[in-house]
Amino acid sequence: MRAEAVIRSYRDLRVWSAAMDLVTSTYKVSKKYPKDELYGLTSQSRRAAVSVPSNIAEGHGRKHVGEYLHHLSIANGSLMELETQVRIAFRLEYLNTDEQDALLRRAADVGRMLAGLITSLRKRR
Repeated sequence: MRAEAVIRSYRDLRVWSAAMDLVTSTYKVSKKYPKDELYGLTSQSRRAAVSVPSNIAEGHGRKHVGEYLHHLSIANGSLMELETQVRIAFRLEYLNTDEQDALLRRAADVGRMLAGLITSLRKRR
């Protein structure tokens, strides 16, 4: 028999915690971007990263599963946006291979967890 973790808050979700780690990593790496990217790629990357755990949290606070799924879909879209921005930063040589790979691994982990949560919620519906 498998014990289920009790989820009382969005802060209890592993996907939210992993998404928060992705935000921290994104902020640290984007500090190295050129100053003329402050209102471009730096800002865009940070906003996309912040959107992932924010939408997970907002969705968890909604009353209906459909609303929760909608916010998880937005989180997933923001994750895809961030992955694209990481690849752009690498192409522009703002990131080295190790930095790109580490961020993309974190993003992929969050994506897998998001997919699992979405699947679980759809089954509950």
